[in-house]
Amino acid sequence: MYNIVFMGTPDFAANILERMVAEKKYNIVLAVSQPDRPKNRGKKLQPTSVKVVAERENIPVYQPESVKTEEFYETLKATDADFFVVVAYGRILTQQVLDIPKKASVNIHGSLLPEYRGAAPIQRAIIDGKQKTGITTMLMAKECDCGDMLLKAETDIEKYDTYGSLHDKLCALGGELIIKTLDGFDDIHPQKQDDNLATYADMIHKDTGKICWSKNSRETECLTRGLDPAPGAYTNYGDEVLKIWKCQVLEDRYEGECGSVITADPKQGLIVKTGDTALKILEIQAKGGKRMKTEDYLRGHSIEVGSVLGK
Repeated sequence: MYNIVFMGTPDFAANILERMVAEKKYNIVLAVSQPDRPKNRGKKLQPTSVKVVAERENIPVYQPESVKTEEFYETLKATDADFFVVVAYGRILTQQVLDIPKKASVNIHGSLLPEYRGAAPIQRAIIDGKQKTGITTMLMAKECDCGDMLLKAETDIEKYDTYGSLHDKLCALGGELIIKTLDGFDDIHPQKQDDNLATYADMIHKDTGKICWSKNSRETECLTRGLDPAPGAYTNYGDEVLKIWKCQVLEDRYEGECGSVITADPKQGLIVKTGDTALKILEIQAKGGKRMKTEDYLRGHSIEVGSVLGK
């Protein structure tokens, strides 16, 4: 039975940890996660998702503020680990630390490397309109997501996939792939990545969600799905910020400025001109309000036909 140190922080990592625990054939000796941080309005300390799973499964938890201390190195060295399994930990590990396990330090990444190295591969694949993505397991290297690849698994990005739904599919895929990787490790022949084919998935910021109505309808529809359920795509109507959660690409073309409101009533819906055709907004949310169907929103709020969103 392999001794494993699991390192991760968010839901994506926690779900894979759960899958490994369920397999009942690994001795997970330690879970390493980022420190608890204050969240929400109350600013109370909230445990990381990995910590929640680890404590439930009686796995010791270690949450260092820094990964570049002698204490961190000695703590991990004392685990006598065969593997480090690292999933969205959020810290860059030194080569000295990566060399501790008897077998290897293995990373699970949410893309088909070398495509979408970086912080937000799931969101960026949807935003960019990709039709396929997947999971890659790889040997860890000091450089971000550049290690030799071990195994890959593909999945389709369906027409209505959001960041949330694709996240869940890749969690399941990642859980299966890490088990195959660990169990067959000695027979896997690592493959070097072709740096010439590398693309990067930049971190998602609030401004990422700002809708540019001069782009084509498909691009904006992909943006809304790639940022659902968080942080959300948005525009403004005058001084009011509106989150756009779901929309439908229309084929009709309209005259006027991009962002112009073509229709805005509960029966016809909210239709907005884009750089090529138009979008019908299906789900919307006002600041401080709830996410709702647009026809319901328009029963209580008015948006003037001919006004321009995003100005």
